[in-house]
Amino acid sequence: MSRAILLTHPEVAIDPAIPVPDWTLSETGFNRMRAVLDRPWIGGIRHIASSAERKARDAAGVVAAHLGLEVRVIPGLGENDRSATGFLPQAEFERVADAFFAQPELSVCGWERAVDAQARMLAAVEQALEAPPGNILPGDILPGDILIVAHGAVGALLLCHLMKRPIGRDADQPGQGGGNLFAFRRGNRELLCGWQRMEQARLPG
Repeated sequence: MSRAILLTHPEVAIDPAIPVPDWTLSETGFNRMRAVLDRPWIGGIRHIASSAERKARDAAGVVAAHLGLEVRVIPGLGENDRSATGFLPQAEFERVADAFFAQPELSVCGWERAVDAQARMLAAVEQALEAPPGNILPGDILPGDILIVAHGAVGALLLCHLMKRPIGRDADQPGQGGGNLFAFRRGNRELLCGWQRMEQARLPG
């Protein structure tokens, strides 16, 4: 049965003068993406969907170029809306992120509520799993594995849904810098594995 692989973009070039959605991958981030191209799970990918944010499109583009595929950009896969605060220093960001997950029905510092970001993400993932207009029939399920390139917070919100558990930051991706993945079956949405660092990921069939 085909799989959906949710991948978070790796390291970005942080620039407080540039809106966060326009940040690109850093050299480290690009190198990490190139390092996964020989992983066995890459070979099963037949479709790629990405958030509209530049860093996610950068990551998706590395895989797409390697496999000769096009990237389908779905804006709903974007990170939780943090435009109310813009860039925050790391310590302040962590404090607000903790509150975002701990109080999912509240807007913390003007951020998009976690419950709203989760609903948006779930709808976008369903859109990614279906055939786009003009490809087979709308509503049909595309064959083969699909790579969905998105972001850490909305990835955690999706993982909470797949695990049928409340929203909590303990479902957030591990470590620093991103570049983690989890996978689920496309047919019944059964979770196949939790977060793994992409370079070492081993995915069940």
